[in-house]
Amino acid sequence: MIRGPEDDDDRTIISTSFGDSDLPHFVSSSSLFNHTLPDGTRLGEFEIKGLIGEGGFGIVYLAYDESLQRQVALKEYMPSSLAARSNTTATVSVKSDRHRETFQAGLKSFVNEARLLAQFDHPSLVKVYRFWEGHGTAYMVMPYYEGPTLKRALADLGRPPTEAELKAWLRPLMDALEVMHAAHCFHRDIAPDNILLTATGPLLLDFGAARRVIGDMTHALTVVLKPGYAPIEQYGEESSSMPQGAWTDLYALACVVYYAVTGKAPMSSVDRLMADKLKPLSEVAAGRYSEHFLKAIDACLAVRPHERPQSVPQLRSLIDTVPEPAPAAPAAPMAPSIAPLDSPLPMTPGAVAAPPPAVGRPSAQRSSKAPGRLLLVALVLTTMVGLAWWMATRNSAPAPRVDPAPSPAASVPVPTAAAPIATPSAPEPKPVASSSTPAPAAPAPKRVVEPTATKAKAPKAPPEIPQKMQPPPRQDPALRARCGDILQKASLETLNPEETAFLKKECR
Repeated sequence: MIRGPEDDDDRTIISTSFGDSDLPHFVSSSSLFNHTLPDGTRLGEFEIKGLIGEGGFGIVYLAYDESLQRQVALKEYMPSSLAARSNTTATVSVKSDRHRETFQAGLKSFVNEARLLAQFDHPSLVKVYRFWEGHGTAYMVMPYYEGPTLKRALADLGRPPTEAELKAWLRPLMDALEVMHAAHCFHRDIAPDNILLTATGPLLLDFGAARRVIGDMTHALTVVLKPGYAPIEQYGEESSSMPQGAWTDLYALACVVYYAVTGKAPMSSVDRLMADKLKPLSEVAAGRYSEHFLKAIDACLAVRPHERPQSVPQLRSLIDTVPEPAPAAPAAPMAPSIAPLDSPLPMTPGAVAAPPPAVGRPSAQRSSKAPGRLLLVALVLTTMVGLAWWMATRNSAPAPRVDPAPSPAASVPVPTAAAPIATPSAPEPKPVASSSTPAPAAPAPKRVVEPTATKAKAPKAPPEIPQKMQPPPRQDPALRARCGDILQKASLETLNPEETAFLKKECR
């Protein structure tokens, strides 16, 4: 049967309940079985002052370093299930020859762990001052750390920690794991009771290398794995199809966060492999933490190793990268308040339609040449009105010799354009001569705009202007000029009622 963390006595716990004035005397049940060293025992320059904690595979003492005048934590390799201490000496020996190979494998792993920790220099990793072998076992000396475990601190807090509080201890632990993983070393035993909260920050405790080796050799998974924190790959052989790596520690670290948020460890990875009923944190704690933070932890809680972040930098990127908000939809373009230049113009009495654009011409070209067409239409209209005026006065009797009034075409405003296209200019009509001999006809423009124009040398008057509206041959020059202006305006736009009445009455 697999025991839970509350029943696990195989881990090393560094307690902080002892001070200089109240160091406990060596009186405990374990002393009756010669498991621990009594107070005052000297191991080199270190003197045992008391017991800090005892596990199934090691004992941690509070000791005093006589050479450096400081308190330290001294850890001894002591698998109580395999070995015992002599009644008269501090020597440790195996209980039976059949345990010797297992005991030696665990001892070798203990020494390798000490060597490995001595190479690291990170505030969230245990620092090893010294290690050596003696008395049939091995020892390592570490700083004496003070502070509660994360499990005790969460119980004392009485509420789920905030995201800022979680990240305050999560970030240093991620940095420590990154240092370890760079050396191809994996903790594989991360749990709330293996994280110590000190004054300088969180600290990863007890790699448990020795008990992993012993557990593997004795096939005792109960002393190796913590249900709820061990990923599925730790239940198989390391040479299996699911190898262990950085993703193994990230799963356990995410389980610690899950425990801190919900108050309970996730269901076992073995049970999840059969039927995953674990609710993701993005649903359980939605609204209390940022969405991208919860999804990053959920990614590390994936049952299959290849679905998790594969390294600490990947996890850090998921936690620190805030997704950008979706861009707002662009506003619908407003409809133009005026018609485009190349749209058909309303026809007025006497107006001539502009020629259609050439087939296949790009729309941008048509739009840019629209002002030029308007100017061309105005010039053509001016020419046609002048020709109509000349035809009306050609067959009339000679009028008294008077100074001719300015040509109506001269007073017609010519529309301007931003970039007009050069077109051939039409000659202005000449004033009526004083003699009876008519003046020669003005030449027609080179570009014929009217598609239905005839081949006659002199163009006819527009059919829209009735013959009865032609000004009488003998009329007052001022009245005649006024009629010409009204006729010209009628060819360009709609007349107002006053101009219409004047045209009907005076310009017959």
